[in-house]
Amino acid sequence: MTTYIVKDGGNRKLPFDKERLNRYLDTIHAEFPALEMEDYKRKIFTFIEKKEDYAADELVDYLIREAEARTDIHLPAWELFAARLYLNKLYKKASKNRFYNDDDKYGSYVGLQESLGERGIYSGSILKNYSKDELIKAGEMIEPERDKLFTYNGLYLLATRYLATDQARNVYELPQERWLTIALYLMQDEPKEKRMDLVREAYWALSNLYMTVATPTLANAGKVGGQLSSCFIDTVDDSLQGIYDSNTDVARVSKHGGGVGAYLGYVRSSGAAIRGVRGASGGVVPWIKQLNNTAVSVDQLGQRKGAIAVYLDVFHKDIEAFLDLRLNNGDQRLRAHDVFTAVCMPDLFMETVERRGDWYLFDPHEVKEKKGWYLQDFYDEQKGDGSFREKYEELVADETVSKKIVKAIDIMKRIMVSQLETGNPFMFYRDEVNRMNPNKHAGMVYSSNLCTEIMQNMSPTRMIQEMISGDQIVITKQAGDFVVCNLSSVNLGRAVLAEDPETLERLIAIEVRMLDNVIDLNELPVPQATITNKKYRSIGLGTFGWHHLLALKNIAWDSEEAETFADELYEQINFLTIKASAALAKEKGAYSVFKGSDWNTGEYFERRDYTSEAWQELAADVAQNGIRNAYLVAVAPNMSTAQIAGSTASIDPIFSPFYYEEKKDYRRPVIAPDLSLKTYPYYGKGAYQVDQFASVRQNGRRQRHVDQSLSFNFYVPSGIKASKLLELHLQAWKEGLKTTYYVRSNDIDVEECEWCSS
Repeated sequence: MTTYIVKDGGNRKLPFDKERLNRYLDTIHAEFPALEMEDYKRKIFTFIEKKEDYAADELVDYLIREAEARTDIHLPAWELFAARLYLNKLYKKASKNRFYNDDDKYGSYVGLQESLGERGIYSGSILKNYSKDELIKAGEMIEPERDKLFTYNGLYLLATRYLATDQARNVYELPQERWLTIALYLMQDEPKEKRMDLVREAYWALSNLYMTVATPTLANAGKVGGQLSSCFIDTVDDSLQGIYDSNTDVARVSKHGGGVGAYLGYVRSSGAAIRGVRGASGGVVPWIKQLNNTAVSVDQLGQRKGAIAVYLDVFHKDIEAFLDLRLNNGDQRLRAHDVFTAVCMPDLFMETVERRGDWYLFDPHEVKEKKGWYLQDFYDEQKGDGSFREKYEELVADETVSKKIVKAIDIMKRIMVSQLETGNPFMFYRDEVNRMNPNKHAGMVYSSNLCTEIMQNMSPTRMIQEMISGDQIVITKQAGDFVVCNLSSVNLGRAVLAEDPETLERLIAIEVRMLDNVIDLNELPVPQATITNKKYRSIGLGTFGWHHLLALKNIAWDSEEAETFADELYEQINFLTIKASAALAKEKGAYSVFKGSDWNTGEYFERRDYTSEAWQELAADVAQNGIRNAYLVAVAPNMSTAQIAGSTASIDPIFSPFYYEEKKDYRRPVIAPDLSLKTYPYYGKGAYQVDQFASVRQNGRRQRHVDQSLSFNFYVPSGIKASKLLELHLQAWKEGLKTTYYVRSNDIDVEECEWCSS
């Protein structure tokens, strides 16, 4: 029986050429000589020759699946073999759609820009801002060999989610062209005499996988529509207008792919007065349910639901109902399962938990009415002393202010029960955040974002007046600080260990410039976000690949060496980031409210005990010449971009050195990056076996060098003792962490968990 290979959607049938396929597989095998090919080929040929005909695309997919299935802890190179097969498939499809020879791998870059511009996929801004000669030169920068840096999982994710295709999902853009397009797009407004050099630097950083940009930038740069920022934070005003306006703003951000944090601490509690009528308010829960509906109904072009985190202070009268929002039991009319919850905790609460004392809950509206201020507008300026506890004690002593008395430990128990069942609430240590806020002169931080790493000044947007002018309605609003953060991450597993010791400094210089340019190029869906973005010019330079780097350097996760290394490395990253932003300030000017900031006064450097000569020189430079960006460093979860770059996510330990992820039709192997006999012992403990107290200490050392925060997860067995989980939270707070993210619980035997069974 002759088997036929079907091509061109069934229009061509060719007899299966066994020798041709054999030669093709041998070509790829030459890169991975240690792989045993005989059994692989035998299975492939037997499978093909059993059928009368086989679609060419399905054949390639089968080759890939068979290679992937052979990936295991001893033979990780099969995943790279699968990546080569998939890469060649992309080359063939792109060359066919763009009419060039697939042996060339890449076609005309100018042609790609023109073709996708005509189809309404590219925005046309690159064609408009660069000459044809510049784009030809840009196309010459492309290094197809760098496609070989991808693992199969990373390449597949990049190709299926981020590369530009036409409406029928046909392949046009290839990986190196995505990197080049991002570089060109982000540098389009730079001075013409140097921008091609900056494009080359940005392409170098991206194509070598030394860094990644945020998911919205990766997806949208150079294309029609879509904004470039990941994270937004809104402050909800305590008024009907403010609440509904916030809901609309959240919906608009969500529609364009942003994650949102919403602070509800100003909203009056259940039973509070409305227009003097006591008991009229339904509290925060009904408004959170509205946000929950927004998260579900305003999805991101059908790709995923909107993502919203709601934050509430632990001294708010509705905190108990808030903590039950995601539970599966109880009255489901009081539940909101599609938002994420987070609690804002002052130091005084944690101290009260420790001493098992009473805790007082207040209605913010009543406090404002009777005292003329809000409790959340204060924080402790020193550890153990300050304005917050003074105001709190004043409220406790004031008999005219109604309050609810609870045991602090009971609130903490409810927090931990919810965390073990749902992973939420996240923790936000508000005093530490505001003490370390370099822009406390210009405002205050009340909450964080969806992923708990952004810490920036916030305030509500309020409507001033609504007037009729002819047949138009004119609304005037006072714009609040609607936080935006523009993210990008250093790939520690590659950049830190690059052959050239100057790589990290070179990388961070171009990365800070790229992030700063995002601010000016961004088309944000909420006007007050644009105002805030330009006012502070905040960026969030982060990292991923921490566990990958430890394994490559043969450093055990639980060791003191890892803690010291975290301290030293993140101090270096912080230094280089500040240096890069200061250099940009000399070139383009400081952010508008720099004067009076901790950067300006030097307090930023003093608080972090940066006393070396290099730090002193940098501090003096910043004080004199300014800094371009009000906020600089934030470590996000960046799981998908880390996967594209072939490394480990964020600052997290890996789940396991090797495991299978279940897909609809088959199991996909997931293997730790650069897994070998040498690195395995440093990956051997998965996330649920590594000592979480060591992780806390590590992040305490790291946090000093991060002016914003870290997306830091706890990995605990579901049967963990409450006392041990409480100990973890107390340790995190004492180590100076500003936030903690998910409590990820897993059903593993406690006997295997050395750190949590003691």
